[in-house]
Amino acid sequence: MSGQSPPRVLVFDSGIGGLSVAACIHQHLPGADLVYLADNAGFPYGDKPEAVVIERSCTLIGRALEQYPADIVVVACNTASTVVLPHLRGMTPVPVVGVVPAIKPAAAKTRNRRIGLLATPATVRRPYLDRLIEEFAGDCRVERIGHHGLVRWAEDLVAGNVVPAAELWEAMAAFREAGVDTVVLGCTHYPLLLENLRQSLPAVEFWVDSGEAIARRVAWLLDQAGQLAVARSPVAEPASPPVTAALFSGPAPEGIAVFMAGLGLSPRRVHGAWPAELLVATEAGSA
Repeated sequence: MSGQSPPRVLVFDSGIGGLSVAACIHQHLPGADLVYLADNAGFPYGDKPEAVVIERSCTLIGRALEQYPADIVVVACNTASTVVLPHLRGMTPVPVVGVVPAIKPAAAKTRNRRIGLLATPATVRRPYLDRLIEEFAGDCRVERIGHHGLVRWAEDLVAGNVVPAAELWEAMAAFREAGVDTVVLGCTHYPLLLENLRQSLPAVEFWVDSGEAIARRVAWLLDQAGQLAVARSPVAEPASPPVTAALFSGPAPEGIAVFMAGLGLSPRRVHGAWPAELLVATEAGSA
């Protein structure tokens, strides 16, 4: 087993939200090699036609797999997961894992049967969400908030910007009025805002996102492939960055290497304007 290469997981999102999922995967599987891919040139996906999201996601993931062959692809974007998974699975034999709002675990946790679902406007309108609620939380009152600003506020954290507390407090009013005791973070960007959200919703007992479930699914797939033991073993060199490359279709966000390091996801390299004939590549230490 000492000679076995670490399995590689490609994590994809429209922006930095998927880093919350990548961090969970790294915590559970410290021996796995990660590649992070963000279509920040197409961000945000929530206001784009489905055909555009499918085309951009499949093209970028296909190119990434050519340069960085992976054992598993994780689509760490709720909007993309609702439309691209069948197309990805049709174009690659690599197992593909998507994100689903954590309605089922939220229904198992809530004490007063009042759940708040926080997601993007696109996600809260999806019919599949109605089916999830009907199947797993039919006896609960589920209050939905689809907010335009939260994803952008999360993206702006990279530059050191502060989340506007008054606006966030106002945005969460419906959850406070409904008396929810459990909130589903139905967008992978939202765990990055958790401390701010706690201040806006002090009465909430349980915060549920999909990161842990995705990490468990990745572990199960690696186990089926006989790679779990290697993925669970810490790397021999603790100083070795867990992220081989962070790829951005637009300019790499200023300060992204430092931000990723704060999540335990130090990247070996950051590539902006990717893919391109001449990659704008910056060593993470100077990014």
